Amino acid sequence: MHDEIKEVLISEEEIQKKTKELASVITEQFDGEFPLAVGVLKGAMPFMSDLLKRIDTHIEMDFMDVSSYEGGMRSTGEVKIIKDLNTKVKGRDILIIEDIIDSGLTLSYLVDLFKYRQANSITIVTLLDKPSGRQSDIKADLVGFEVPDAFVVGYGLDYQEKYRNLPYIGVLKPEIYS
Repeated sequence: MHDEIKEVLISEEEIQKKTKELASVITEQFDGEFPLAVGVLKGAMPFMSDLLKRIDTHIEMDFMDVSSYEGGMRSTGEVKIIKDLNTKVKGRDILIIEDIIDSGLTLSYLVDLFKYRQANSITIVTLLDKPSGRQSDIKADLVGFEVPDAFVVGYGLDYQEKYRNLPYIGVLKPEIYS
């Protein structure tokens, strides 16, 4: 365990087991279809990579870099598109892949954007859900784990661009970010 991590909340083994379960549900849901998987950069990369390897149906992938955080710990409330999709979504079934739903502002923005762009359907899968931080009524269709109101890092989640490469989800020691 990294010395700046207070505790491991979700182990690498638990993440991989849950990812496999979620992939089975997605495979069944989209069997015979050709959905567009949209990874929300940068945090969703490890989860998206592991998830897509286990989905046993054709799937196209693209990425968006969208944020309501500006290097801090709390959402600014203003969502910015840093990198848009290269793929048209009109008439497509969209699978949004997120690392964590906290405030829900970014995800609400994406859902509204894809509806505006006339997506056929929108399914949201997230590795982590932190309902205590919610500032919108958005809900994921598929959730890996619910996490408490703690500063979690690892497996794509960061603090000041650090800890993304940890293979587990850990709680960051308060003295690191306070």
